[in-house]
Amino acid sequence: MFRGAAVQPLAVPPRVMPAGTLPIRGGEPPMAREVAAATLTNPLAPTPAHLAHGQRLFTSNCAPCHGATGMGDGPVADHTLIPAANLTLGQPTERSDGYLYATIRNGSVVMPAYGDAMSPTERWELVLYLRRLQREAAP
Repeated sequence: MFRGAAVQPLAVPPRVMPAGTLPIRGGEPPMAREVAAATLTNPLAPTPAHLAHGQRLFTSNCAPCHGATGMGDGPVADHTLIPAANLTLGQPTERSDGYLYATIRNGSVVMPAYGDAMSPTERWELVLYLRRLQREAAP
């Protein structure tokens, strides 16, 4: 092993990828939450199918931190540097759909970005489901 052959992984250049196999535009253009709040509106209607899919997305992606009802009491909420937000009270209820969409897409202080994990339609479905949770929690 002391006198073994040196490994040069790029001594042979990697093969050229066929056209269309790698993204060349880089996905969606960046957009700040404030810009999204002023310009984006939810194009989806709250149909049972959209709400059901939004619930599945919420359960798998959001509930570990925000809890099943969005109150910030998920099983890993105590393990983050900043506690998970209660999505049914305060600022989240006052924010526009575009702001919530951009937060899901870009992430925030502790929340990871889901822009690469969800399609735009899935993000809007998640916003629809979040609005339903907020209505159910309202007094």
